[in-house]
Amino acid sequence: MSHTAELIAVGTELLLGNIANTDAQTLSRELSALGINVYYHTVVGDNPERLKKAVEIAKTRADLIITTGGLGPTCDDLTKNVLAEAFGKKLVYNPEAARRMEAYFQKLHPESGRTMTENNYQQAYLPEGCTPFQNDRGTAPGCGFEADGIWVLMLPGPPSECGPMFRSRAVPYLAGLADGAIVNRSLRIFGMGESAVEFQLRDQMNAMKNPTLAPYAKEGEVELRITAKAPDPAAAQALIAPVEEELRSRFGPLVYGVDVSSLEEVCLALLKDQGLSLACAESCTGGLIAKRITDLAGASSVFHGGVVSYTNEVKHGVLGVPRELLDQFGAVSAPVAEAMAEGARRALGADLAVSATGVAGPDPDDRGNPVGLVYVALAWDGGVFVRTVHAAGPRERVRTVAASHAFDLLRRRLTGLPL
Repeated sequence: MSHTAELIAVGTELLLGNIANTDAQTLSRELSALGINVYYHTVVGDNPERLKKAVEIAKTRADLIITTGGLGPTCDDLTKNVLAEAFGKKLVYNPEAARRMEAYFQKLHPESGRTMTENNYQQAYLPEGCTPFQNDRGTAPGCGFEADGIWVLMLPGPPSECGPMFRSRAVPYLAGLADGAIVNRSLRIFGMGESAVEFQLRDQMNAMKNPTLAPYAKEGEVELRITAKAPDPAAAQALIAPVEEELRSRFGPLVYGVDVSSLEEVCLALLKDQGLSLACAESCTGGLIAKRITDLAGASSVFHGGVVSYTNEVKHGVLGVPRELLDQFGAVSAPVAEAMAEGARRALGADLAVSATGVAGPDPDDRGNPVGLVYVALAWDGGVFVRTVHAAGPRERVRTVAASHAFDLLRRRLTGLPL
């Protein structure tokens, strides 16, 4: 597939900065994985003339146009009208789309007896000859069609609807346009920055044609994506395999997973497989470690709970950190991180516990510890280990990196790697 794509986000609130355009980030990543180059992002308000101009420009520089937003039931939801007019198509009532909308509405309000208002049925009008995309998370269907040598996809704006619809409906639709198969593998690396990874791989990446290799910076980690095109998926996988093997050999234990979304996802699977439980004690991370693991389905089977011990009183009174440690070394210290982890494991009855205490910023603490200094600990039956972390950047990044180090310690312990 050699399509070039333009993403057009529709919504005045996006232009005003009241809503972040996370759809563009999601779709750009997903399209890249399909081997489709996204060359332009456009944001346009709920204005038919400006949207029409944006579409006309997009037609001159892309053969795949994807719009997000403007598919709702209100008077300013005009994306379908403008796109249909721009490509010379009529809007036709789709009874099946209407039936699905009614079923979804009833599912949301099973006891109320409420029925959809008349304006909701505007969403059932779709461009003639299009392929409807069922919306499993909302009422507005999406669609795809071809006209004037250009493929057009229309997706809903809410991220909770846009991403799932793209993956479940649009990706199979786009796969039908491909000449052959495009397959990608994603290796996740923690413990080395993007610039260092890119420096090691620069010559190799520049020389590669098929498969290709591209790094993507995440918060405190790096994703390496290998993409191959071949007549069929098996042949594409065969092209990827030696590259993946070489990368695994090069980066060793820094590679924490393949085709996974996060360190915590890997840790959750390992805890489940080994029948072990986890607890946490947090200070500077403010509950982020607990949040990240409980964001995952099935966390309740392994995660006992966490303590946000933001003050010394809580560290001592709840986690049992000795006062002499707090007085002698201060809250931001390796001995206190160690005692916090042991206290959480004991208080919450878990097999393992992680802790984090440090200075998230924006200023050094009262003992002069610099911003970004964090001590992360892991405790288990018969042992404890503390890692010193120096995280650069603003407060949010320090907290994110510290939480990731906690999960990395856990991952290494559960896989028998050196801590």
